[in-house]
Amino acid sequence: MDIPRFHLAFPVRDLAEARAFYGELLGCPEGRSSPEWVDFDFYGHQIVTHLSPGETSRGATNPVDGHDVPVRHFGAILTLPQWEALAERLKAAGVKFVIEPNIRFKGQPGEQATMFFLDPSGNALEFKAFADDSMVFAK
Repeated sequence: MDIPRFHLAFPVRDLAEARAFYGELLGCPEGRSSPEWVDFDFYGHQIVTHLSPGETSRGATNPVDGHDVPVRHFGAILTLPQWEALAERLKAAGVKFVIEPNIRFKGQPGEQATMFFLDPSGNALEFKAFADDSMVFAK
């Protein structure tokens, strides 16, 4: 299915850290850049890390299914095999999870594999996978 792509720009404290995290660890190809920002292809979408060390910090959380979910976060919905491979790669790299890889809403509509972690600047990311794509927007 061909869908519109999104664009997200957010602050980071260091562009070299951002390149290592998004480019090397997550495998996002780098696009254009300048001394103040770097574009990445984030699973077919454009994210832009902007150098702005004073704007990075961890924010509020909300309780969801027994976990404190970071309110400000972004991520991608992967296939279950992609999600599992990413979880293993992150574990092997020693990434500290905010919410360990787990199955949320087990046995309910919208059951999903999910994990939360922070980039080096404290931006929260969530990656998830659904066994049934029709559940992506389940009510």
